[in-house]
Amino acid sequence: MRKYFVLTILFVLPLVVYLFFASGINHFAKLPVLTKNIKDISDISTESLKDKITILGFFGKNIEERYGDAGNLNQEIYKRFNEFKDFQFLMIQPKGTEDLFKELLQEMNRLTETNFQNWKFVSLSDEDLISVFNSLETDINLDSNLGTSYVFIVDRNGNLRGRDDKEGVKFGYDSRFVADINNNMVDDVKVILAEYRMALKKNNIYKDEL
Repeated sequence: MRKYFVLTILFVLPLVVYLFFASGINHFAKLPVLTKNIKDISDISTESLKDKITILGFFGKNIEERYGDAGNLNQEIYKRFNEFKDFQFLMIQPKGTEDLFKELLQEMNRLTETNFQNWKFVSLSDEDLISVFNSLETDINLDSNLGTSYVFIVDRNGNLRGRDDKEGVKFGYDSRFVADINNNMVDDVKVILAEYRMALKKNNIYKDEL
């Protein structure tokens, strides 16, 4: 009897532990969908939100005031995850800020020597920019320069992802504060990328992209 008990412990207990942690992982690796099918930009630009995991931002007309925000995002998010095949930064800007944005990337490249090929810039009319932003359906507003310090996570299906828990709904992450990026955004980006990898593995097309 003791022999069978020991065998049960040796074989059954590990299985129970595995199932427990597997269920926890499956629960963890889901970032809530907050807004479905936000407005894509493929009809009005050469870029798209579909089939990419996107960090979406709106730096506005006063880009020179966003250098700190951009540096925080580059250091804490972009440099960690930019090697992921389908990961991109997409900044939607008002027309007329093209040169300012190029200067921002040049300055960051000078300071960090980072490959910014997956950090993309799209110039839209004020009307189109506001339309895209409003389609996020958040509690965040653009300022008078059509910008915000908040950035957003958009999945490959064009859905806004974020947090919806006991602390409330978190639509975006404030790039002014490293604490918000490190304590919240880094983990949430990891979750969305892990979720994507699990989907690839499930469909037998998993590749080690990280």
